[in-house]
Amino acid sequence: MSIEVTPVSSLRDRREFIELPFRLHASSEQWVPPLRLERHAFLSPRLNKWFRHADAQLFLARRGGRVVGRVSAQVDHEFNRYQGNDWGMFGFFEVEDDPEVAAALLDAAAAWLSQRGRDHMIGPVDFTMNDEAGLLIEGYDREPFVKQPWQPPYYRALLEGAGLGKAIDLWMWELHISDRSSIVQPIVDMAAALEPEHGIRIRRMSRRRLRRELDVFAETYNEAWADNWGFVPYGSDDLDTYAGDLQLVFDRNWFMVAEKVDTGESVGVAITVPDINQVLKRMNGRLLPLGWWHFLRRRKIIDRVRVGFLGVKRDYQHTGVAAAFYIEHFDTASRTPQTWGEMGWILETNDAMNRGMEGMGGRVVKKYRMYERVLPT
Repeated sequence: MSIEVTPVSSLRDRREFIELPFRLHASSEQWVPPLRLERHAFLSPRLNKWFRHADAQLFLARRGGRVVGRVSAQVDHEFNRYQGNDWGMFGFFEVEDDPEVAAALLDAAAAWLSQRGRDHMIGPVDFTMNDEAGLLIEGYDREPFVKQPWQPPYYRALLEGAGLGKAIDLWMWELHISDRSSIVQPIVDMAAALEPEHGIRIRRMSRRRLRRELDVFAETYNEAWADNWGFVPYGSDDLDTYAGDLQLVFDRNWFMVAEKVDTGESVGVAITVPDINQVLKRMNGRLLPLGWWHFLRRRKIIDRVRVGFLGVKRDYQHTGVAAAFYIEHFDTASRTPQTWGEMGWILETNDAMNRGMEGMGGRVVKKYRMYERVLPT
């Protein structure tokens, strides 16, 4: 039967778009079902503030009336403005093991982007690089942590068979943070010298002031990450949305700011999130009948964390702020149920951060690949 790729244009289409991975991955031990209500809100231009500076189109592939694949095409105008490029993105790529279907989906996304003047198609990225980004190429046997995608191995063959090439890889490092003996001595020494020699200390963020704390976070993030591949700065609307998301997983133990003792100036941030995926797996995509109960019990369920953001302003990167954050994570793990986790993603080209992970006894356990296709102009 022929393949038909059509834009998502109705609520029924959106439901089928959201439901497809539940069918494709139902037998996988690793895949973690998202909360359906959250996915509907995330894909809604009315509810997701990302759409204020971006456009997107969702597509479904059908064969004989049956949904067999999905993809998105999107243009983030703020990303293009900051990066000074004309890239477009694709994301939400889910498909049966069928090269024809994969090629048809990717061609539809590429055509939509070409019509809007894009010269590259980059992905997969589910709207932004700080949401689910990249295609899993190593670590299929491990469950994804919060905001990490999971895909079966055949997805890689489908993307590469459709002519997409590597743009860059993103690494996830596993760290067991309950034993400080695994840390090399120079990191310990730099952390110990931070306050007496540089007048900088680590404090915890406040849930009550979380939105204001995120302004502090963005000040550091927008400077420290500015040269990273795929970077786009956080704006006010982005922070409003992010604050709401973080309220659901906030744990004061793991949200940290480095600041000057004398002036209160923030010089670094570390946001580590208890892995809510451990709860979502039990909820199986629904709040009812018992999903809410698992969510309320999350503090008894979650024993791992994802270190999502850890950065230092350029002028203070020589002071040992990052080392102090590392030590704080180990000390926190000694008194909380969370004793291990994953850090990243970290760009494969970020030698300083990758050396830091090695210095704490970490190991790379997952790799995600960003792909690209040059589009006709």
